[in-house]
Amino acid sequence: MRVALAQINPTVGDIDANAELVSEAISRARGAGADLVVLPELALTGYPPQDLLLKEHFVRDNLDALARVAASCTGTAVVGFVDVGADGRLYNAAAVCREGRVTDVYHKQHLPNYGVFDESRYFSPGSSTLVIDVGGTQVAVTICEDIWVPGPILAAAAAGADVVVNLSASPFHAGKGAAREEMLQGRAREASVWLGYVNLAGGQDEILFDGRSLVVSPCGEVLARAVGFEADLLVFDTHGDARPMEPLTDGQEEVYSALVCGVRDYVRKNGFTDVVIGLSGGIDSALAACVAVDALGSEHVHGVMMPGRYSSPGSVDDARSLAEALSIDVRSLSIEEGFSAYLTTLEDTFAGCDVGLAEENLQARVRGTLLMALSNTFGWLVLATGNKSELSVGYSTLYGDMVGGFSPLKDVLKTRVYELARWRNSIGESPVIPEASIAKPPSAELRPDQTDQDSLPPYDVLDAVLERYVELDQSRGEIVAAGFDAAIVERIIAMTDAAEHKRRQGALGTKITPKAFGRDRRMPVTNRYRG
Repeated sequence: MRVALAQINPTVGDIDANAELVSEAISRARGAGADLVVLPELALTGYPPQDLLLKEHFVRDNLDALARVAASCTGTAVVGFVDVGADGRLYNAAAVCREGRVTDVYHKQHLPNYGVFDESRYFSPGSSTLVIDVGGTQVAVTICEDIWVPGPILAAAAAGADVVVNLSASPFHAGKGAAREEMLQGRAREASVWLGYVNLAGGQDEILFDGRSLVVSPCGEVLARAVGFEADLLVFDTHGDARPMEPLTDGQEEVYSALVCGVRDYVRKNGFTDVVIGLSGGIDSALAACVAVDALGSEHVHGVMMPGRYSSPGSVDDARSLAEALSIDVRSLSIEEGFSAYLTTLEDTFAGCDVGLAEENLQARVRGTLLMALSNTFGWLVLATGNKSELSVGYSTLYGDMVGGFSPLKDVLKTRVYELARWRNSIGESPVIPEASIAKPPSAELRPDQTDQDSLPPYDVLDAVLERYVELDQSRGEIVAAGFDAAIVERIIAMTDAAEHKRRQGALGTKITPKAFGRDRRMPVTNRYRG
């Protein structure tokens, strides 16, 4: 049997366009001789539709789209959609479309309700196995989480299935591809069935779907793999031989590809064409600019240097060198006049007060105001350039450097920023990020001779503690027991807890770790627990 796994990149809520993507994929697959075409989970609505599911007309529109897809379908296709049961409850479902009509429907049995998932808020679980006949081959249908537990695939094998297909919307984090692949190999071996796994591709707000759909043999061998982070059509003959396939990228290449995909899809799916970035000469803005150029093309990226009285000549030179290496539009807007005007306005009110944080933050807020003015006038989306380390401990300015519609590095710890910058410089004909931007001590340059380490522990220590506290949910006692200085741990945890209100007001950013701020980590702002 020839199976086609149609890895598409739908947009949540764009039901008509998604239906066209589905129909086009089915047509292409049939043109390639496919007996069975499988689309991802909730292909018609996009994933996750969230509270759109509470709108009856949204669900009705998705059912109308399914009817249109089925009417134009030749052969057999399995399409993810939202079903309404006889009891009026909603189901995360897969429709079997054959020769112009829907002949069978499968309801997802296992509903994830952790991390970014909250399917139990909307859906009821199914309870039945579905096995269909496709040209004499028995094919079972499962959806996403059903394959992460052994029950459904073993039940399918017991019901006589030779092939199990899985419609998925599996979000990305670093290392997920390899771990997921190992799991799928184990499932195929356990049930001794062919496994066709089709995943969504592309970005949806902060969530990213990495594609990398798979065909796995009954002995657990991966025989075919689709590309990562973009749409693809994977056609494969069961009982056929392994074919040349896309490599399973990992490490910095995998993460960088994810960041590029996240920016590309957020910008385009939200109706923007261009972005604007404040270029400080530092490593964060340099890496963010590289990601933006690789996502959108240099002609769609605009850099703004905004020097002030504490900006070093070297930083200005580094920002200009980066812009030239990336071939992006760049302009220089001094913040000095605006900053001076604020100081004059506040002079009497601040009389007798020491110069300090308020004056530092005013500079960042002037820069944020300039970026938003450019956004309003030219329609450019502002990309914030803060990293996860800074956002964790509140080393950022509300309405200043946190200004932006999207934050590419939001889930990237500072130590990884350095790793990604060096990796990006290692590809291509020549480095694009100035070595000085990587080598010099990081600084906000808001006061004379300022460095980040004046206010923060060394980044290697800070990030190691943050990984344990934020991503692994370890207690202070567990972190100290792992060998970290108790006073430093206490300080980092206190700063992280106190900064929750800032993070709530920050831009969305691509999730690349198992636990990102936002949909993953949902902590109360008003919170006195210290554990």
